[in-house]
Amino acid sequence: MRLSRRELAKMIDSTLIKPAASKDEVIKLCLEAKKYGFSCVVVNSTFVSLVQHMLKATDVKVCSTVGFPIGAGLPEVKAFEAKKVVELGAKEIDMVMNTSMLKSKDYEAVKKDIQAVLKVKKSNPNVIVKVIIETGLLTDEEKITACRLAKEAGADFVKTSTGLLGGVATVKDVKLMRRTVGKDMGVKAAGGIRTLEEALAMIKAGANRIGTSTGIAIIEELPT
Repeated sequence: MRLSRRELAKMIDSTLIKPAASKDEVIKLCLEAKKYGFSCVVVNSTFVSLVQHMLKATDVKVCSTVGFPIGAGLPEVKAFEAKKVVELGAKEIDMVMNTSMLKSKDYEAVKKDIQAVLKVKKSNPNVIVKVIIETGLLTDEEKITACRLAKEAGADFVKTSTGLLGGVATVKDVKLMRRTVGKDMGVKAAGGIRTLEEALAMIKAGANRIGTSTGIAIIEELPT
């Protein structure tokens, strides 16, 4: 697979979602994202205003987490958080599926939870919503069900993991997710992707976004 630096950068969500992230680290992340032309900068909601200010004159988008990192909050709380971060400038949302309800086989509750966040698209149709299914906690059958529910709810992407609960993206899972959602829905691989080889393997498996905190190191493995 041959990609230019620019092409690969536009597939990378440069991410800083660790609990102890500082403002200075977020500012550095934004400056790097502008320099390398990443698709978006992913931060927790507390930093959305800062990132929007830093990126407002660029084509790098602001992405906020919602319901992070466990996803077991009330749907109306997730919906409020989604509405608020969009008002503050987020163009993309990475929300965490309610894994507890999935494990309980309450599939209607899972779908309603996603749809609560998707309400933000009524007044902001261009906002992209990605649903994190936390593959490391699921069986293959549950991964398929999770992807189907996210697609039925109307989400734009499914995503492998938060990267905070021990799960990492695997080629096997990305292939499974792509087969399940088909070619028209996005698949984001995130969790443990630190090298160009790993990123390209995920893209070859069917991912069209890569979530990573080491985007620069990945890009700089490519020749200029």
